[in-house]
Amino acid sequence: MTTALHPDLDTSPQPYAYRRTPLREPDWRRFPGWRDVTTAEWESAQWQRAHCVKNLRQLRALMGDLLDEAFYIDLERDQKERATMSMLVTPQMLNTMDTGSTEAFYRDPVRRYMIPVFSDRRTDWPSHPYATRDSLHEAEMWAVEGLTHRYPTKVLAELLPTCPQYCGHCTRMDLVGNSTPAVDKHKFTIKAPDRHGAMLDYLRRSPGVRDVVVSGGDVANLPWPRLESFVDALLDIGNVRDIRLATKALMGLPQHWLQDEVRAGMERLATKANARGVQIAVHTHVNAAQSVTPLVARASRAMLDTGIRDVRNQGVLLRGVNDSPDALLDLSFALLDEAGILPYYLYMCDMIPYSEHWRVAVWEAQELQHAIMGYLPGFATPRIVCDVPYVGKRWVHQLAGYDRDRGVSYWTKNYRTGLEAADPDALTRRYEYYDPIHTLPESGREWWRHASTAA
Repeated sequence: MTTALHPDLDTSPQPYAYRRTPLREPDWRRFPGWRDVTTAEWESAQWQRAHCVKNLRQLRALMGDLLDEAFYIDLERDQKERATMSMLVTPQMLNTMDTGSTEAFYRDPVRRYMIPVFSDRRTDWPSHPYATRDSLHEAEMWAVEGLTHRYPTKVLAELLPTCPQYCGHCTRMDLVGNSTPAVDKHKFTIKAPDRHGAMLDYLRRSPGVRDVVVSGGDVANLPWPRLESFVDALLDIGNVRDIRLATKALMGLPQHWLQDEVRAGMERLATKANARGVQIAVHTHVNAAQSVTPLVARASRAMLDTGIRDVRNQGVLLRGVNDSPDALLDLSFALLDEAGILPYYLYMCDMIPYSEHWRVAVWEAQELQHAIMGYLPGFATPRIVCDVPYVGKRWVHQLAGYDRDRGVSYWTKNYRTGLEAADPDALTRRYEYYDPIHTLPESGREWWRHASTAA
């Protein structure tokens, strides 16, 4: 019955229509290189790691005649001139991409950030003038090598500089992965056991720190006994109350998290954490609904079954990948309804080199945040955040000022980083963040052209 309060949906359509969509695992045998791969092989973490695509030759062998030669030429040019990350894509991730035609592969959102090509990049402003290798200045805030202490009560522990897969937009492109022609990567100088020990020692003498993000790289690339030993040691530090394990591999390599050794070890950690009143959560990184497959859901639920607090998603807002209300809501509902993963954050893509084709302006992010409100439960509505250099994460509506013409937003903060212990202006200063120049009005683009030429 139609009433004023309950109009018929057919006559008053909503901007977004929710329909529950069951997950599916695409058939990997459509790839010529995987025609004979069995289900047992596909579900093996060892097989997945051994068959990652690392170069053009391997991609050609896998794809057969699915792609035109022009795509490989486009990809090769990007690898030589623009790529900040070397190619490394797991079979699991490749299998979610649309291989129906070369055009479909070009359009595919997962392809766009995992296998970027030269024609994806902007030619007017491939990099913002203020783009930097370590755009968040994390290394400047290392308390010990690899341990970033930016927030008063939280630290980031980068245990290793590798991942099972490399995202083109990686915010840690300065350190993570192999060097590329465009970027000679920095390296840790202290051996891993000594670095990890120094991190733990710092936390033992820092009673104000209660929250540790264990990351890298990706913790799935650390041998399980070493990861378990580090987290177990964290659980013995009385002031540590929250531990977050960061792993895109929950989506890109769910087979790893379904291994018996990993599940048993996580259960041991969860049991100890629960006994001590400490929360352990897994944070993953999914950017598109199509990446959420039954195997991803199994891995998420396997982790929840160990007794950890939560599995949460920290995606990145990327143009051409998920920069529409429908794409963000589809992603959020797939995570929440089908995999038990909490949509948590959507970061604006950071100002690293050659990322302008991915980045969105602050005003665009604000519009997207507005558009997704009211559809998801409040606790599961992801917050779109801008990670402002020298400030940290800020909701996109928290800016203190905004010059839309030049694309400069201004932000404040309510704490000092370790770099500003003696800085009397740290809490009153306004910090700047910059929109992509191609999103500005012509007057703003002209200003930047003149400023760049003068510089």
